[in-house]
Parts: sequence; C-alpha cells; structure tokens
Amino acid sequence: MSFDVTADAYLSFMGRYSEPLAGLFADWSGVRRGQRALDVGCGAGALTEQLVMRLGAPAVAAVDPSASFVSATQQRLATVDVQQAGAELLPFADAQFDAVLAQLVIHLMPDAVAGLREMARVTKPGGLVSACVWDHAGEHGPLATFWNAVHDLDPDEPGEATMPGTSDGDLAALFSSAGLVEVEASSLTVTRHYDSFDEWWQPYLLGVGPAGAYAAELSDAERSALRARCVELLPAGAFDVSALAWCARGVVA
Repeated sequence: MSFDVTADAYLSFMGRYSEPLAGLFADWSGVRRGQRALDVGCGAGALTEQLVMRLGAPAVAAVDPSASFVSATQQRLATVDVQQAGAELLPFADAQFDAVLAQLVIHLMPDAVAGLREMARVTKPGGLVSACVWDHAGEHGPLATFWNAVHDLDPDEPGEATMPGTSDGDLAALFSSAGLVEVEASSLTVTRHYDSFDEWWQPYLLGVGPAGAYAAELSDAERSALRARCVELLPAGAFDVSALAWCARGVVA
C-alpha cells in the first residue's frame, strides 16, 4: 500500500509520532558505525535520517513505493541513495546490507511475510532485519481514540486492528514465518502533546492512511458525528497522547 499524499500531509498526521520513534527504533535495532543499512518504506525520511546520523550517508539506502515520499527523502538527505520500490521487490542484489529496517510499514504491505523474506534476501547472513508497527489492535496506538470513536458509530468497520503486526506477538510470528531466526520482540512508546482538540483532529482530514481515507469517505453529517464522538472521548483543553509500537528483530541465517 502506498500513500498518495504529500510528505507534508503525512508529517502533519503522523510525523509528531514517527519522528521521535525513529531514534528509539534505530537504537533498539542496534545499528552501529561500520554497518550498511537499508530503510524499507522510508516515508518522509525520519528513520533514514537517524541511520545517517549513526552510519554516515554513504552507508545508508532507502526505498518507498510512493514517489512523493522518495522525493521528500531525497530533498531531506540529498546524498543518500533513495529509490522508488516496494518491500516485495527490492532493487538490490542478495546480501548487500548488515541491517534492514522497516518503521511503521509491515502492516501496509500487501504480503507482510513476502516483504520480510525480501528484506532478509538483501541482508547479509548474520545480519539483522528489524521492524516496528503501532499497536492498532490494542488500546495504545496513536490512533486508538479515533478508531474507538469510529467503532462506536460504525461497529462493523474493522479499522486497522486486523492488519498484520498490529497486536502483541504478531510481528515476531511474521518474522519466524519469513525464516528469520533468533527473533526477539519488544515495544517502544512515544508521547506527544496537543494544545487543543482541533490540533489533534485536523490531520485526520488530510486523507493520510486508512484513518484519513475513512474520514474522507464520510458524508459531512457522518464526519461531524465522528468529530463529536472524538470530543467526548478526549480530555478538554490540552492533553498528551502516548503511542506504543510493537517491535521485532531477527537474524538472517
């Protein structure tokens, strides 16, 4: 699944979570100088930038299926090799990287196991594949309040809860199915502040991801009802949202 939106729209919607998560995820994945790393599904370049900080630009490559995100990452990190490609068909020969990472991407892949196998293919034997996905199946993802409000009004809407990797233990199972060994799992949490409800609500109107697509397809009356329900579920005034991401890493045999 690619996002047919601008990088600025994505950053407004998810950047306040994905940017701080990127540093935590790069640290948890154990990337270190001397390695060569690939960022799969680089989006606007948050994780790519963190990899460059640790490894240097010549040691980092990135791919994304969306042309707008490829362009944004190229502008952000002009000396990094950024190419347009999906995870299931990476434009690299076998065993090219010491570490291959995917931040907030696995659940959007048409075939998550195939994507992980392809990530493993371009990783050197003994190298590491690592991924993280928000807790969309639980109550601790960044979009939990939005989807809870949706389900209150539209109980049959699945939201993102059924997507791969979004529940505790799911990522690790996908890694094992893809043939990775020594699989480890954990979680990471970031907390972001909102000064008002409107600051929280407006990014949902930008059409980004499954949540934005859902909001865009509603009638004006349905969207107003959803907004009102979200108001009821969130604190008045300023508030914080904590977002948990499930993580898994595995070694290429």
